[in-house]
Amino acid sequence: MSPLVYSRIIGSSLIVLAYFVVLHVDVISGAVVHLIGTIMSIPFFITTKSWDVVLMRTFLVFISISKFLT
Repeated sequence: MSPLVYSRIIGSSLIVLAYFVVLHVDVISGAVVHLIGTIMSIPFFITTKSWDVVLMRTFLVFISISKFLT
């Protein structure tokens, strides 16, 4: 497997973990984990030209970033 595939697998796992962290631990920590997971997985979706996923994940990154500002 290529490094991009490993990055996508880890990134997607982090996004699921972030959901748990937001619900049961802390919102800011969950937003950080979500941001890292999304940034790790976006390059794979760019190379496979899955633009709908790239747009959705980018939108969710902006939501996570907005949580840091409030």
